[in-house]
Amino acid sequence: MAFIRRVRTASGATAVQIAAYRAGRQEIVKHVGSAHTDAELGVLMQRARELLGDPAQGVLDLGVEPTPRVLPLAGAPGGQGVLPAVPAPPARRSAAARDSSGRVLATGSRLLYDALLGVVTALGFTAATDEVFCDLVIARIVEPTSLLDAGRVLTDLGRRPASYPTMNRTLRKAVKSNYRDRVAAACFARASTVGDLTLCLYDVTTLYFEAEHEDGLRKVGCSKERRVDPQVVVGLLVDRQGFPLEIGCFEGNKAETSTLIPIITQFRERHGLADLAVTADAGMLSAANLKALDEAHVRFIVGSRVTRAPADLESHFHWHGDAFTDGQVIDTITPKTGRARGGKVGENDTARRAEPVWDPTQHTGSWRAV
Repeated sequence: MAFIRRVRTASGATAVQIAAYRAGRQEIVKHVGSAHTDAELGVLMQRARELLGDPAQGVLDLGVEPTPRVLPLAGAPGGQGVLPAVPAPPARRSAAARDSSGRVLATGSRLLYDALLGVVTALGFTAATDEVFCDLVIARIVEPTSLLDAGRVLTDLGRRPASYPTMNRTLRKAVKSNYRDRVAAACFARASTVGDLTLCLYDVTTLYFEAEHEDGLRKVGCSKERRVDPQVVVGLLVDRQGFPLEIGCFEGNKAETSTLIPIITQFRERHGLADLAVTADAGMLSAANLKALDEAHVRFIVGSRVTRAPADLESHFHWHGDAFTDGQVIDTITPKTGRARGGKVGENDTARRAEPVWDPTQHTGSWRAV
Protein backbone atom coordinates (compact mmCIF):
# COMPACT_ATOMS: atom_id res chain seq x y z
CA MET A 1 0.00 0.00 0.00
CA ALA A 2 1.41 3.35 -1.04
CA PHE A 3 1.45 6.32 1.31
CA ILE A 4 2.70 9.92 1.46
CA ARG A 5 5.67 10.81 3.60
CA ARG A 6 7.46 14.07 4.39
CA VAL A 7 11.23 14.11 4.87
CA ARG A 8 13.42 16.98 6.04
CA THR A 9 16.32 17.50 3.63
CA ALA A 10 19.83 18.68 4.42
CA SER A 11 19.04 22.14 3.01
CA GLY A 12 16.18 22.59 5.44
CA ALA A 13 13.41 21.98 2.89
CA THR A 14 10.64 19.41 3.26
CA ALA A 15 10.55 16.70 0.58
CA VAL A 16 7.17 15.16 -0.26
CA GLN A 17 7.40 11.59 -1.53
CA ILE A 18 5.13 8.69 -2.33
CA ALA A 19 6.50 5.50 -0.81
CA ALA A 20 5.40 1.92 -0.29
CA TYR A 21 6.41 -1.01 1.89
CA ARG A 22 8.07 -3.79 -0.08
CA ALA A 23 9.64 -6.78 1.64
CA GLY A 24 9.36 -4.95 4.97
CA ARG A 25 11.26 -1.88 3.76
CA GLN A 26 10.14 1.54 2.60
CA GLU A 27 10.76 2.17 -1.10
CA ILE A 28 10.29 5.55 -2.78
CA VAL A 29 7.79 5.28 -5.63
CA LYS A 30 7.84 8.92 -6.71
CA HIS A 31 9.47 12.13 -5.52
CA VAL A 32 6.79 14.83 -5.80
CA GLY A 33 8.99 17.81 -4.92
CA SER A 34 10.59 19.87 -2.16
CA ALA A 35 8.87 22.70 -0.31
CA HIS A 36 10.53 25.65 1.37
CA THR A 37 7.36 27.31 2.69
CA ASP A 38 4.06 26.13 4.16
CA ALA A 39 2.23 27.20 1.00
CA GLU A 40 4.52 25.14 -1.21
CA LEU A 41 4.12 22.20 1.16
CA GLY A 42 0.34 22.41 0.86
CA VAL A 43 0.52 22.38 -2.93
CA LEU A 44 2.87 19.39 -2.98
CA MET A 45 0.72 17.47 -0.48
CA GLN A 46 -2.37 18.04 -2.63
CA ARG A 47 -0.46 16.95 -5.74
CA ALA A 48 0.67 13.79 -3.91
CA ARG A 49 -2.92 13.01 -2.91
CA GLU A 50 -3.99 13.32 -6.53
CA LEU A 51 -1.21 10.99 -7.66
CA LEU A 52 -2.19 8.60 -4.89
CA GLY A 53 -5.82 8.51 -6.05
CA ASP A 54 -5.59 4.97 -7.39
CA PRO A 55 -8.71 2.75 -7.17
CA ALA A 56 -6.48 -0.03 -5.83
CA GLN A 57 -5.30 2.16 -2.96
CA GLY A 58 -7.08 1.32 0.29
CA VAL A 59 -9.07 4.04 2.02
CA LEU A 60 -10.35 4.48 5.56
CA ASP A 61 -14.13 4.05 5.66
CA LEU A 62 -15.45 7.01 7.66
CA GLY A 63 -19.08 6.63 6.53
CA VAL A 64 -19.00 10.02 4.76
CA GLU A 65 -20.02 10.21 1.12
CA PRO A 66 -18.20 12.98 -0.78
CA THR A 67 -20.32 15.37 -2.86
CA PRO A 68 -19.24 15.21 -6.52
CA ARG A 69 -18.28 18.46 -8.20
CA VAL A 70 -20.39 19.31 -11.25
CA LEU A 71 -18.62 21.44 -13.86
CA PRO A 72 -20.42 23.34 -16.63
CA LEU A 73 -20.34 21.61 -20.03
CA ALA A 74 -18.16 23.56 -22.46
CA GLY A 75 -18.79 21.59 -25.63
CA ALA A 76 -20.60 18.50 -26.93
CA PRO A 77 -18.62 15.43 -27.98
CA GLY A 78 -19.91 15.66 -31.54
CA GLY A 79 -18.73 19.18 -32.11
CA GLN A 80 -22.23 20.52 -31.55
CA GLY A 81 -21.71 23.60 -29.41
CA VAL A 82 -23.99 24.31 -26.50
CA LEU A 83 -24.43 27.34 -24.39
CA PRO A 84 -22.46 27.35 -21.17
CA ALA A 85 -24.43 26.61 -18.04
CA VAL A 86 -25.83 29.49 -16.08
CA PRO A 87 -23.66 30.15 -13.04
CA ALA A 88 -25.21 29.11 -9.77
CA PRO A 89 -26.12 31.71 -7.15
CA PRO A 90 -23.28 32.73 -4.84
CA ALA A 91 -24.70 30.77 -1.89
CA ARG A 92 -24.76 27.53 -3.86
CA ARG A 93 -21.30 28.13 -5.28
CA SER A 94 -19.85 28.57 -1.80
CA ALA A 95 -21.49 25.31 -0.76
CA ALA A 96 -19.92 23.55 -3.73
CA ALA A 97 -16.57 25.12 -2.93
CA ARG A 98 -16.74 23.67 0.53
CA ASP A 99 -17.08 20.20 -0.97
CA SER A 100 -14.11 20.68 -3.29
CA SER A 101 -10.59 19.58 -2.44
CA GLY A 102 -8.75 22.19 -0.38
CA ARG A 103 -5.16 23.26 0.01
CA VAL A 104 -3.18 22.94 3.21
CA LEU A 105 -1.74 26.33 4.10
CA ALA A 106 -0.25 25.41 7.49
CA THR A 107 -0.29 22.64 10.10
CA GLY A 108 0.26 22.84 13.83
CA SER A 109 -0.04 20.74 16.98
CA ARG A 110 -2.28 23.28 18.61
CA LEU A 111 -3.96 20.69 20.80
CA LEU A 112 -0.60 19.83 22.40
CA TYR A 113 0.17 23.51 23.01
CA ASP A 114 -3.26 24.15 24.56
CA ALA A 115 -2.89 21.11 26.84
CA LEU A 116 0.52 22.22 28.11
CA LEU A 117 -0.64 25.82 28.48
CA GLY A 118 -3.55 24.57 30.58
CA VAL A 119 -1.14 22.83 32.95
CA VAL A 120 1.14 25.88 33.16
CA THR A 121 -1.86 28.11 33.89
CA ALA A 122 -3.28 25.74 36.50
CA LEU A 123 0.05 25.76 38.36
CA GLY A 124 0.06 29.55 38.44
CA PHE A 125 3.14 30.02 36.27
CA THR A 126 1.42 32.36 33.79
CA ALA A 127 0.64 34.80 36.58
CA ALA A 128 4.18 34.58 37.97
CA THR A 129 5.98 35.14 34.64
CA ASP A 130 4.92 36.46 31.21
CA GLU A 131 3.53 35.16 27.92
CA VAL A 132 6.81 34.87 26.02
CA PHE A 133 8.51 33.08 28.92
CA CYS A 134 5.66 30.54 29.10
CA ASP A 135 5.98 29.97 25.34
CA LEU A 136 9.69 29.26 25.77
CA VAL A 137 8.98 26.82 28.60
CA ILE A 138 6.40 24.94 26.53
CA ALA A 139 8.74 24.83 23.53
CA ARG A 140 11.49 23.45 25.76
CA ILE A 141 9.18 20.74 27.08
CA VAL A 142 8.14 19.67 23.57
CA GLU A 143 11.64 19.71 22.07
CA PRO A 144 14.78 20.65 24.03
CA THR A 145 16.59 22.84 21.54
CA SER A 146 18.40 26.17 21.33
CA LEU A 147 16.77 29.57 21.79
CA LEU A 148 17.40 30.30 18.13
CA ASP A 149 15.37 27.22 17.17
CA ALA A 150 12.55 27.80 19.67
CA GLY A 151 10.60 29.82 17.08
CA ARG A 152 10.39 26.79 14.79
CA VAL A 153 9.07 24.61 17.62
CA LEU A 154 6.39 27.17 18.50
CA THR A 155 5.40 27.47 14.84
CA ASP A 156 4.98 23.70 14.67
CA LEU A 157 2.71 24.02 17.70
CA GLY A 158 0.50 26.50 15.85
CA ARG A 159 1.80 29.42 17.90
CA ARG A 160 3.09 32.69 16.45
CA PRO A 161 6.48 33.05 18.15
CA ALA A 162 8.06 36.25 19.36
CA SER A 163 11.15 37.53 17.61
CA TYR A 164 14.58 36.31 18.61
CA PRO A 165 15.58 39.66 20.22
CA THR A 166 12.37 39.56 22.26
CA MET A 167 13.21 36.05 23.48
CA ASN A 168 16.66 37.25 24.51
CA ARG A 169 15.17 40.18 26.42
CA THR A 170 12.73 37.81 28.11
CA LEU A 171 15.55 35.65 29.46
CA ARG A 172 17.34 38.71 30.83
CA LYS A 173 14.05 39.84 32.36
CA ALA A 174 13.61 36.41 33.96
CA VAL A 175 16.91 36.86 35.80
CA LYS A 176 16.38 40.51 36.70
CA SER A 177 12.80 40.00 37.93
CA ASN A 178 13.60 36.82 39.90
CA TYR A 179 11.30 34.51 37.97
CA ARG A 180 12.87 31.59 39.84
CA ASP A 181 11.55 32.95 43.16
CA ARG A 182 8.12 33.56 41.65
CA VAL A 183 7.91 30.06 40.21
CA ALA A 184 9.12 28.59 43.52
CA ALA A 185 6.38 30.49 45.35
CA ALA A 186 3.75 29.17 42.91
CA CYS A 187 5.05 25.61 43.34
CA PHE A 188 4.97 25.90 47.12
CA ALA A 189 1.42 27.28 47.05
CA ARG A 190 0.34 24.35 44.89
CA ALA A 191 2.13 21.67 46.94
CA SER A 192 1.00 23.05 50.30
CA THR A 193 -2.66 22.78 49.31
CA VAL A 194 -2.65 19.31 47.75
CA GLY A 195 0.39 17.59 49.29
CA ASP A 196 2.50 17.05 52.39
CA LEU A 197 5.71 19.03 52.86
CA THR A 198 6.98 17.25 55.98
CA LEU A 199 9.06 14.92 53.78
CA CYS A 200 11.06 16.14 50.77
CA LEU A 201 13.38 14.33 48.38
CA TYR A 202 16.58 15.78 46.93
CA ASP A 203 18.76 14.76 43.99
CA VAL A 204 21.16 16.34 41.52
CA THR A 205 21.94 15.99 37.83
CA THR A 206 24.26 17.59 35.29
CA LEU A 207 23.42 19.43 32.07
CA TYR A 208 26.15 19.79 29.46
CA PHE A 209 26.66 22.48 26.81
CA GLU A 210 28.20 22.02 23.38
CA ALA A 211 30.67 24.84 24.03
CA GLU A 212 34.40 24.84 23.51
CA HIS A 213 35.37 27.05 26.46
CA GLU A 214 34.37 27.32 30.10
CA ASP A 215 32.98 30.40 31.79
CA GLY A 216 32.07 31.39 35.33
CA LEU A 217 29.20 28.86 35.52
CA ARG A 218 29.74 26.27 32.80
CA LYS A 219 32.76 24.23 33.79
CA VAL A 220 34.10 20.76 33.11
CA GLY A 221 33.37 18.46 36.03
CA CYS A 222 32.23 14.98 37.01
CA SER A 223 29.62 14.27 34.32
CA LYS A 224 26.84 11.75 34.85
CA GLU A 225 26.91 11.19 31.08
CA ARG A 226 30.70 10.78 31.07
CA ARG A 227 31.24 13.79 28.82
CA VAL A 228 34.07 16.31 28.79
CA ASP A 229 31.94 19.30 27.76
CA PRO A 230 31.35 22.27 30.08
CA GLN A 231 28.35 21.61 32.30
CA VAL A 232 26.28 22.90 35.21
CA VAL A 233 25.09 21.02 38.29
CA VAL A 234 21.35 21.25 38.98
CA GLY A 235 19.87 20.36 42.36
CA LEU A 236 16.13 19.72 42.70
CA LEU A 237 14.01 19.39 45.83
CA VAL A 238 10.59 17.73 45.41
CA ASP A 239 7.80 16.59 47.71
CA ARG A 240 6.96 12.95 48.30
CA GLN A 241 4.79 12.93 45.14
CA GLY A 242 7.67 14.22 42.98
CA PHE A 243 6.30 17.76 42.57
CA PRO A 244 9.15 20.33 42.33
CA LEU A 245 9.64 22.73 45.24
CA GLU A 246 13.11 24.28 44.90
CA ILE A 247 15.80 24.26 42.22
CA GLY A 248 19.37 25.46 42.24
CA CYS A 249 22.08 25.82 39.60
CA PHE A 250 25.76 25.47 40.50
CA GLU A 251 29.14 25.51 38.76
CA GLY A 252 29.88 22.41 36.71
CA ASN A 253 32.86 21.41 38.85
CA LYS A 254 31.01 21.70 42.18
CA ALA A 255 30.75 18.51 44.24
CA GLU A 256 27.26 17.05 44.55
CA THR A 257 27.50 16.81 48.33
CA SER A 258 28.06 20.57 48.62
CA THR A 259 24.73 21.42 46.92
CA LEU A 260 22.38 19.85 49.47
CA ILE A 261 22.71 22.33 52.34
CA PRO A 262 22.31 25.52 50.19
CA ILE A 263 19.09 24.19 48.61
CA ILE A 264 17.59 23.08 51.95
CA THR A 265 18.53 26.36 53.63
CA GLN A 266 17.14 28.39 50.75
CA PHE A 267 13.87 26.46 50.79
CA ARG A 268 13.36 26.77 54.56
CA GLU A 269 14.17 30.48 54.66
CA ARG A 270 11.97 31.26 51.67
CA HIS A 271 8.87 29.69 53.22
CA GLY A 272 9.66 29.84 56.94
CA LEU A 273 9.51 26.08 57.55
CA ALA A 274 10.61 24.54 60.84
CA ASP A 275 9.68 20.86 60.68
CA LEU A 276 11.24 19.20 57.65
CA ALA A 277 12.67 15.79 56.77
CA VAL A 278 14.90 15.30 53.73
CA THR A 279 15.61 12.08 51.83
CA ALA A 280 18.68 11.73 49.61
CA ASP A 281 20.79 8.99 48.07
CA ALA A 282 24.34 7.94 48.79
CA GLY A 283 25.73 10.79 46.69
CA MET A 284 24.65 13.22 49.43
CA LEU A 285 26.09 11.08 52.23
CA SER A 286 28.92 12.98 53.84
CA ALA A 287 29.77 13.60 57.48
CA ALA A 288 29.74 17.37 56.94
CA ASN A 289 26.26 17.30 55.36
CA LEU A 290 24.76 15.15 58.08
CA LYS A 291 26.30 17.32 60.78
CA ALA A 292 24.98 20.49 59.13
CA LEU A 293 21.48 19.03 58.80
CA ASP A 294 21.53 17.88 62.41
CA GLU A 295 22.66 21.30 63.65
CA ALA A 296 19.91 22.96 61.58
CA HIS A 297 17.34 20.62 63.22
CA VAL A 298 16.44 19.06 59.86
CA ARG A 299 15.54 15.40 60.03
CA PHE A 300 17.00 13.28 57.24
CA ILE A 301 17.00 9.85 55.63
CA VAL A 302 20.04 9.06 53.49
CA GLY A 303 20.73 5.95 51.47
CA SER A 304 24.01 4.25 52.29
CA ARG A 305 26.21 2.08 50.12
CA VAL A 306 26.03 -1.68 50.48
CA THR A 307 29.77 -1.80 51.14
CA ARG A 308 29.16 -0.12 54.54
CA ALA A 309 26.96 -3.00 55.73
CA PRO A 310 29.80 -5.30 56.97
CA ALA A 311 30.94 -2.61 59.42
CA ASP A 312 27.46 -1.52 60.51
CA LEU A 313 26.24 -5.11 60.89
CA GLU A 314 29.37 -6.56 62.47
CA SER A 315 27.55 -7.44 65.69
CA HIS A 316 24.64 -9.02 63.79
CA PHE A 317 26.99 -11.12 61.65
CA HIS A 318 28.79 -12.29 64.78
CA TRP A 319 25.63 -13.64 66.41
CA HIS A 320 23.32 -14.53 63.51
CA GLY A 321 25.53 -15.02 60.46
CA ASP A 322 25.27 -13.23 57.12
CA ALA A 323 22.12 -15.00 55.82
CA PHE A 324 18.97 -12.88 55.67
CA THR A 325 15.31 -13.58 54.98
CA ASP A 326 13.47 -11.62 52.31
CA GLY A 327 12.20 -8.34 53.75
CA GLN A 328 14.12 -8.68 57.02
CA VAL A 329 14.67 -5.33 58.80
CA ILE A 330 17.53 -4.67 61.22
CA ASP A 331 17.43 -1.51 63.34
CA THR A 332 20.87 -0.64 64.73
CA ILE A 333 23.37 2.23 64.79
CA THR A 334 26.26 3.38 62.62
CA PRO A 335 29.22 5.58 63.65
CA LYS A 336 29.09 9.24 62.59
CA THR A 337 32.75 9.35 61.58
CA GLY A 338 33.86 6.62 59.20
CA ARG A 339 33.85 2.89 59.84
CA ALA A 340 33.86 1.44 63.29
CA ARG A 341 36.92 -0.67 64.04
CA GLY A 342 36.11 -3.69 66.13
CA GLY A 343 32.88 -2.11 67.46
CA LYS A 344 32.61 0.47 70.20
CA VAL A 345 31.86 -0.59 73.76
CA GLY A 346 28.67 1.03 75.01
CA GLU A 347 27.23 1.62 71.50
CA ASN A 348 27.67 -1.21 68.99
CA ASP A 349 29.47 -3.82 71.06
CA THR A 350 29.99 -7.21 69.38
CA ALA A 351 29.87 -8.82 72.81
CA ARG A 352 26.16 -7.99 73.07
CA ARG A 353 23.67 -10.13 71.22
CA ALA A 354 20.83 -7.57 71.08
CA GLU A 355 21.07 -4.71 68.61
CA PRO A 356 21.40 -1.30 70.30
CA VAL A 357 18.31 0.94 70.23
CA TRP A 358 19.48 4.34 69.03
CA ASP A 359 19.09 7.21 71.48
CA PRO A 360 20.30 10.67 70.38
CA THR A 361 21.31 11.58 73.92
CA GLN A 362 23.01 8.26 74.71
CA HIS A 363 24.62 7.49 71.31
CA THR A 364 26.08 10.89 70.55
CA GLY A 365 28.73 9.42 68.27
CA SER A 366 26.37 7.37 66.09
CA TRP A 367 23.40 7.70 63.77
CA ARG A 368 20.43 5.39 63.58
CA ALA A 369 20.84 2.77 60.84
CA VAL A 370 17.94 0.73 59.44
